[in-house]
Parts: sequence; C-alpha cells; structure tokens
Amino acid sequence: MKQEQRQDKGVAGLTILLSLVVMLFVIGLLVMIFAIMSGKMQDTDTLYTRSGNTAVVNDTLTTVAETGENFDQYAYRGAVCNAVSSVLNATDGIVISSGNYTQTNCAIAFKTGGTVGFNNTNWKVTYTYNYLEDGSGAVSTINDTGNSIASVTDWFDIFIVIGAMVVLILLTVVIITSIRSSGMVAGGSQGANQVGTA
Repeated sequence: MKQEQRQDKGVAGLTILLSLVVMLFVIGLLVMIFAIMSGKMQDTDTLYTRSGNTAVVNDTLTTVAETGENFDQYAYRGAVCNAVSSVLNATDGIVISSGNYTQTNCAIAFKTGGTVGFNNTNWKVTYTYNYLEDGSGAVSTINDTGNSIASVTDWFDIFIVIGAMVVLILLTVVIITSIRSSGMVAGGSQGANQVGTA
C-alpha cells in the first residue's frame, strides 16, 4: 500500500491574528470588570475611615433664608456637622439665638416666626464636622487600583496600531504565498507553468 504524504497548508499567521484578537478582547474585558468593581466598592461607605472632628469658626453663609443654606462641607462623603456653637449676624456681629434658626446636619435655615431682621442676611456660623476620608482605610487601595486601571485605556490606541500592523504583515505574507503557489512566479509549486522555466 502506497503511503501518501499529506501536504495540508494552513493560512500563514492566522493563529497569531486570532491570538491577538483574543488577547485584546480579554484585556478589555478585565479592565471593564475591574473598573465596574472598583466603582461599586468606592460607593460602599463601610470601607472608608471617618475623620476626627474639625472646627470651623465663623463660616460666612450668604443670604440665609427659610429655604436654608448649606455649609461648605455639605458635599463631603458622609459629612456629619455637629450642632452649631454660635451664630452671628455677619454685618453687625449680633448673636442670633437658636430660636431663629434650624440646623439639619450640614445646613442651616431661618426659622419661620424668628426675628425678621435676621432673615435673608449673611450669617457667621461656628461648628465642627467630620466625614469619610478618601485617603485612608481599604478604599485607599481601591482608589489607587481604580486609577491605575483607568490609565490602561490610554494604551488601547497603541494596541490597535500594533494589531493593524500585524494584520497588514500577515495579509502581505498570505498574498505572496498565494502568488507563489499559483505558478505565476519562479519558485512556485506548479513546475511547468512557472514563468521563466523551460
């Protein structure tokens, strides 16, 4: 029985191309997963460490009315403003008694029925506050990791350019291999049909 040699010819570089596509897909998937996880964990207050109380003396609030005015620390994560220790009228320094205002955490408002002269005026408020710190506790590590992962996307342009170069090189190899095997040039596999042979 005659043994035949198999001469299966694969497409040159197809495995490299598929590996490159899969690698880019996996990198993108991992970056997305870690970015989503980091974002969700950053929203969990239990990972943060609460700061100590910080005193704010004579914080000037403009035109305090019944609608209320927020303290500067209102926007801090988990901010807790303790009871104000003093409230002064900013123009003449007169003490505004507690019957003239209501405090709701990090906001203060003129109380309806209070002394009319204090409504819609500037106040100087003294109080203490604390908040959940970004730079301490487990969330510090999460923030650093999240920021590092976010910078990975800057490399995607480079990956795409390198991928395009690999694809162009592989296409060139495939075209040259196809032309050589067609018998149109010397060195091909068609023998008699080769250009320039007897």
